[in-house]
Amino acid sequence: MSWLVRLLLLPCVSILCCLPNLTLQAQQVRRLAPGVLRVIPPEPQEEETFHGPITIEPLTQLNWTPNYTPETQTVRQKASRVVVRQNVWNLEFSFKPLRMVHVDVPQPTGKMQRKLVWYLVYRVRNLGNHLAPVPVEDEFRNRTYEAQRADEVLNVGAAQPEATVRFYPKFILETRREQKEYLDRLIPVAMPVIARRETGGQPLYNSVEISRMSIPVGRDETDGIWGVATWKDVDPRIDFFSILVQGLTNAFRIAETSDGGQVYQYKTLQLNFWRPGDTHNEHEREIRFGIPAVSREEEQRHILSQYGIEQRLDHLWVYR
Repeated sequence: MSWLVRLLLLPCVSILCCLPNLTLQAQQVRRLAPGVLRVIPPEPQEEETFHGPITIEPLTQLNWTPNYTPETQTVRQKASRVVVRQNVWNLEFSFKPLRMVHVDVPQPTGKMQRKLVWYLVYRVRNLGNHLAPVPVEDEFRNRTYEAQRADEVLNVGAAQPEATVRFYPKFILETRREQKEYLDRLIPVAMPVIARRETGGQPLYNSVEISRMSIPVGRDETDGIWGVATWKDVDPRIDFFSILVQGLTNAFRIAETSDGGQVYQYKTLQLNFWRPGDTHNEHEREIRFGIPAVSREEEQRHILSQYGIEQRLDHLWVYR
């Protein structure tokens, strides 16, 4: 290589050496006391690997009478009983207590305004053992499907799910009594403040940054990715509320609407909280995870109605 080529390549090599490493790095989060981190294990179900039979309306309009083929094998008949199968992956979700912090947030006017930010620090892990529908034939060549764990599935081609998944989170803070929903908001000025308090300064990923990370299978405590969801301008009158987390699985179901249509509903983790405080001097110590228990049955039913459930559950999986 001539000296001229070496001279031209030198700036390129320098630039490549300075580029950040985009591979997933273990985040150094301070050691937590026992019981601080609440772990919600995934709950994969075999029925989540298939949907139907469903009807594909446009194809059922094809009117054709075959001469040599059974009518049950026509496109019209097949379209009326379609079964959709899919691989299902799940992530483990862990979280620290819901907390609050005051930060100065820039406004459209260019001025700063003091805001109370609610935030939830969490960790997601890919534990593997995802479900895959695997075809099985009997002695008469009749095909059925069995949902098998990914670790047990070998050489099944497209039926084997990818070991690495991504987390595209959607956090909703919901209160039924006030009929309000608060989406997770990106608040850049709050991120370093929360990181200093929760991780000793190590960065936490927001909902956009964490979606760029491919999460490989890992069962060690250090294999998880840490993120934070943030909300602002939350109504201080809220007593009973839930945090809904979507993106922890690709499981969904197809539900019928009142007008005869169809809608996709996604499997969602519902975390229930209550806050025995008032509108003045809001403080994170007032927030409790779970649903309060009371002796009066009528009052207990009223409290449960605030979460849309019939029994006391700290968390549950719902479709919405």
